[in-house]
Amino acid sequence: MVHLIFSTKGRQPLIRPGIRDDLFAYMGGVIREIKAAALIINGTADHVHMLIRIRPAQSVAEVTRIVKANSSRWAHDKLKAYFAWQTGYAFFSVSESNVAAVSKYIANQEEHHRKHTFQEELVAFLKKTGLRMTSGTFGSSFFRPYRGFPLCPQETHGLRRGL
Repeated sequence: MVHLIFSTKGRQPLIRPGIRDDLFAYMGGVIREIKAAALIINGTADHVHMLIRIRPAQSVAEVTRIVKANSSRWAHDKLKAYFAWQTGYAFFSVSESNVAAVSKYIANQEEHHRKHTFQEELVAFLKKTGLRMTSGTFGSSFFRPYRGFPLCPQETHGLRRGL
């Protein structure tokens, strides 16, 4: 089970209320097409959270690439306007015993982000999961808009540049 998080290009508020439900449903369909399962997909105007079950033969990188490419194309066609995802993403493995808690967290994204920014959320995830932070991890580039940041990845968690 994987908790996947990625943002819109430049963290722009591209996921508008009029497209949001359809976009998340479309993403769920893409995940089904590749023989994976989306337990919940939700987010805010500038990023998405997914709790997905992937097959052992599937990599998080490949699933993310497919979902982002297809949903970006769909949103661009539907909106007849610019839509793109940021290059990077974060993922966290989730045990079966934590599925309910993570699902609830994802379901309450709008409420959560009234109190915390996307960047504060990522810092909290990194601390909670015990990923080792270095001075390069959260240097000034982390807090500059539209930039990614390096991470010392562990086996079951990861962050890709550009998030």
